[in-house]
Amino acid sequence: MSWQNWRLRVGYTPREGLVLHQVGYEDRGRLRPVLYRASLSEMYIPYGDPAPTHRIKNVFDEGEYGVGMLLNPLTLGCDCLGEIFYFDATANDQDGGPVTIPNAICMHEEDYGISWKHTDFRTEKVEVRRSRRLVISCVATVGNYEYGFFWYLYTDGSIQYEVKLTGVLSTGALADGAEPRHGVVVAPGLYGPHHQHFFNVRLDMQVDGERNSVYEVDAAAVPLGPDNPYGNAWVTKKTLLGRESEARRLIDPLIARVWYVVNPNEITELGQPTAYKLMPGDNVLPLQQEGSQAFARAQFAYKHLWVTRFDPHERYAAGDYPNQHGSPGGLLEYQKADRPLENEDVVVWYSFGAHHVVRPEDWPVMPATYIGFTLKPVGFFDGNPALDMPRSVAACHNGAGAHDGAGHAVPQRGVAE
Repeated sequence: MSWQNWRLRVGYTPREGLVLHQVGYEDRGRLRPVLYRASLSEMYIPYGDPAPTHRIKNVFDEGEYGVGMLLNPLTLGCDCLGEIFYFDATANDQDGGPVTIPNAICMHEEDYGISWKHTDFRTEKVEVRRSRRLVISCVATVGNYEYGFFWYLYTDGSIQYEVKLTGVLSTGALADGAEPRHGVVVAPGLYGPHHQHFFNVRLDMQVDGERNSVYEVDAAAVPLGPDNPYGNAWVTKKTLLGRESEARRLIDPLIARVWYVVNPNEITELGQPTAYKLMPGDNVLPLQQEGSQAFARAQFAYKHLWVTRFDPHERYAAGDYPNQHGSPGGLLEYQKADRPLENEDVVVWYSFGAHHVVRPEDWPVMPATYIGFTLKPVGFFDGNPALDMPRSVAACHNGAGAHDGAGHAVPQRGVAE
């Protein structure tokens, strides 16, 4: 597929569902790769209620069931709006026969507000550009829950991944007047147990080529002294994740932690190596303790960022068969080799979780909750790549119609021309 300056392939597997391949950006006539393959590698939902009917709820919805087989046939005007292209998905049933899910994946374009704007206060001249994004999405019904999986490609070179959680709560019975310790009352005689949702996305990175390095980047205040006489100076500290044993990391929003995926072999006109950064969104850690079923099987969720060297057999964060292995598999097993990561073909795995303390407003059907992360270019381009967007004219200016720099009225035009 091609859209704006983006080029990519859209794929599907019965286990992962929607998969993106060979995502690249055409920059001044040159197609520059960013991602070789991107997919949901696992999702896991542990419940925090020790009651007999809830403590056994520790579901690996991808590794045990296969998200791709649970995708909805999407409907125009309900799941997607606007100019739409649908992809059918074909898998096999338990007897090996073909099964087609019509309209399993939706692709459409939508407006996304202001991309950039500036008003020159001296001349009162206004320049503004609207942002557009390409949306590639699918929705899976997994028992009582619905999960929407959304990839967004933006005109400024950013890539966003978002999970939308909705559906119906898995409830428990409650005696009249009782207060649940491990949940919240949502209706007479019913409560919703505390639980969490964890996702891991596997990003086979290819920033300007196959060989990349990953740095953890933190903001740090400079100690008071000659280098910081006024107490206001701070810097960014970049730490190379040089081996797999060093590449199990946690988020830290208090120091604005992000991770750069850098190509040290490609230098921009400004003398910087090209890079993309992974920016965390909302996140939590599992509360299940050592000795629990969750701790044994879902080790991938106990760290937010993992980096491994590429191996075609290492595809899933919890391993190939999470419901059968007797010890922690997946990422812990992959990293035992402690392979070097500097200037190598690296795979970035990002785990993120939604913490669900149920509300009465979640009953009888939950409003959607959003969670995910963003990949943003940092030194990948020499300037703002969205400068080529069509000109937008302000609809109003100081309460009146749009004006040019000389104060003359300007006829209004559409968003795209």
